[in-house]
Amino acid sequence: MGKLFENRWFLLIIIALTWGSSFILIKKSLVIFTPYQIGAIRVGVSGLLLTYIGVPALLKMSKNTVFWIITAGFFGNFFPMFLFPLAQTHVSSSMAGILDSLVPAFVLIIGFSLFGIKSKTTQVIGALIGFLGAACLMYFSETSSEDSQIAYALLIVLATACYALAALIIKMKLEHVPSKQLSGSVFSIWMIPSFLILINTGFFNTFNSNPETWEALGYLGILTILGTAIAIILYYKLIKNTSPVFASSVTYLLPLVAIIWGLLDGEEFSIWYLVGSILIFIGIYLIREKKKKPQLVPR
Repeated sequence: MGKLFENRWFLLIIIALTWGSSFILIKKSLVIFTPYQIGAIRVGVSGLLLTYIGVPALLKMSKNTVFWIITAGFFGNFFPMFLFPLAQTHVSSSMAGILDSLVPAFVLIIGFSLFGIKSKTTQVIGALIGFLGAACLMYFSETSSEDSQIAYALLIVLATACYALAALIIKMKLEHVPSKQLSGSVFSIWMIPSFLILINTGFFNTFNSNPETWEALGYLGILTILGTAIAIILYYKLIKNTSPVFASSVTYLLPLVAIIWGLLDGEEFSIWYLVGSILIFIGIYLIREKKKKPQLVPR
């Protein structure tokens, strides 16, 4: 079983299934909880679950390593946890899953801008096509209607940029930290501000014990344990075993899972979802990791 979790394709599929289901779980949780409560619970509870790993690891790390862990944690595990539920108050779970597939494009752009990772012309074209698909999706879909605003869709785009930056930091600055210690350290640090946010939302004072609340809490529990704590450990492991570009290619599969859940939940799937998805997938295909790319080859 241990060897199975060393297989990058197995990890990729498990992460895609887990994260692809997170959008519908966020949607179900929003029936009762606010976006801030969802984000705070995801990070805070994950921190509690992983503290036994994170705190001892942090005590042995250098100040420089801790700095990069704090930075990677903010962009990869803290800030986006609030952006997605905020966006999904006006954006369908299917669209959220599709837009999340922009991560490889941002890995390309941020990798070049901040880390000097050079890209080929076809990859640049791929990034442009991917963003064209996202723009098409947001402009022609329900995000341009009165019931929804394009600004909320842009929150997801911002979250994907954050994910890309975190992935690059992990690969370039934190490759020496084992994935479990990395995950535990990140959540142990950001657990404290998350619980402070949760307290300020009045969660503990306004919690109502009724069937609807417990059902939403159940969805949030699955989202937190599987979609956050465990999935992040696997994702960090995938980044360290491969590269940020390969790891971010989970976005090939993730939107498909999100769309299936959305359809099962009665969400409409317009032709613009299909057009935008195709353009984004073409972009990701052109961006895909090349075999000969020294800057991103695992050490």
